[in-house]
Amino acid sequence: MPYTLQTLNYQNDFRRLPPAFYQSVTPLALTQPEWVVGSDLCASLLGLDLDSLQNPESLALLSGNKTHSQWNPLAMKYFGHQFGYLNPDLGDGRGLLLAEVETDSGELLDLHLKGAGQTPFSRQGDGRAVLRSSIREFLCSEAMAALGIASSRALCVVNSSTSVRREEIESGATLMRVSRSHIRFGHFEYAYHTDGNNGDNTLLNALGDYVAERHFPYIAKTPNQNADLFSLVAKKTAQMVAKWQCIGFAHGVMNTDNMSILGETFDFGPFGFMDAFDPGYICNHSDHQGRYAFDRQPAIAHWNLSVLAQAMSPIVEKDALNEGLKQYSNVFNREFLSGMHEKLGLNPAASSVDSDEQGAEFIMETLSLLKNNRLDYHYFFRVISEVNIEGGEPSALSSLRDKCIDLNSFDQWFSNYQSRLSQNTQDPNARLAKMQAINPVYILRNHLAQIAIDKAKHGDYSEVKRLHEVLKRPYSRQEGCQQYEALPPDWAKELEISCSS
Repeated sequence: MPYTLQTLNYQNDFRRLPPAFYQSVTPLALTQPEWVVGSDLCASLLGLDLDSLQNPESLALLSGNKTHSQWNPLAMKYFGHQFGYLNPDLGDGRGLLLAEVETDSGELLDLHLKGAGQTPFSRQGDGRAVLRSSIREFLCSEAMAALGIASSRALCVVNSSTSVRREEIESGATLMRVSRSHIRFGHFEYAYHTDGNNGDNTLLNALGDYVAERHFPYIAKTPNQNADLFSLVAKKTAQMVAKWQCIGFAHGVMNTDNMSILGETFDFGPFGFMDAFDPGYICNHSDHQGRYAFDRQPAIAHWNLSVLAQAMSPIVEKDALNEGLKQYSNVFNREFLSGMHEKLGLNPAASSVDSDEQGAEFIMETLSLLKNNRLDYHYFFRVISEVNIEGGEPSALSSLRDKCIDLNSFDQWFSNYQSRLSQNTQDPNARLAKMQAINPVYILRNHLAQIAIDKAKHGDYSEVKRLHEVLKRPYSRQEGCQQYEALPPDWAKELEISCSS
């Protein structure tokens, strides 16, 4: 029998940590809560009946009008390096950890209400989220999960008649976020700087023990627990960022307080999936220096890990931290090259022409082709995953060629590609099937999200729901959904996304 929001098995596990890591806060109610959209796949993680969330009692809980008797809401305290500068004045400013849900399998999942009102860490903000940003996070969280990229999840969005001022007056909303953890690199920074003032490592040790016991029990209480913890964080972060680069995703605000300790995509704000390939793509128009541009993400993740290493230095030996940072680079390089080979349908292990060095050169050659010809990233890879080009140049590929500015560069690349495929021992049909399983038909392009948001602002949530349904199956072409795989219109280039929410 599925659970309801009222009958889930709740725990308050984060409160095992010292009180310095949090403050108790009661959610602030939204007026006239209204259901927008929910994720059946996220609900299934909790064993939850999604339809039950739309009843008045559940809507009251989801909008801060009521608090469950087993919830003990809190706002977390942490530090963070924001755009490269340490900010000690951080914490959950508009979201609350309500409780953890213990699933039937024994896993603990955080239930986090975003847009729940002011906390001690709101920094003069109103603590609210708006409908626009809540829809974007909902769609992207669930889209990332469907793409196979580690991510926090989104259970539902609730709108209201509460007015919130941003660049204009917008409606306040809440998003119920579900995650295996809300602990960030910034938690360790906070513990490090606070412990330094106290002259001991009480908070650092407590945090390291908690993360290991809850998320990596196989290393908990071992002699090398904290060193192994840093190594695991580095590895998982490398895997996550490699998948970002392969799928063409830019996070936009890779501050250390937005980096999950579990290597999961986290804190969605001014993110963007690239249209025309541009290595220097900046999705956040507030990022004037391009610190978090697409091609800088791997280096920024390494920089953030170095900050985490400093924070953990009192409880982990220097050599172990350096080894973890080295592992990040090795894992990222391996995962990225492997992922790009898979996108191209190449199997370097089975092909002498694709040695590590030559394979990397061809990937760079491919990306240069995309950049120089301003080709759409997702369109390019989907086209080459749907046509058998070993023996010729089908019409779909001809259409792709016609979109090039420099036809000679495409012809040269195509000839090189065919040569590499000729060395491939895979059956062509099997190769295409594998390529289609990792090169999506549908991606959350900014203009698609904007169309859904514009309708939602006028009370029509149908496009949000439909787009969510399409993105749940990104690799399979769906009947009547041609508009979701079409190239973006010209006006999409003018869209600007900022941190404001």
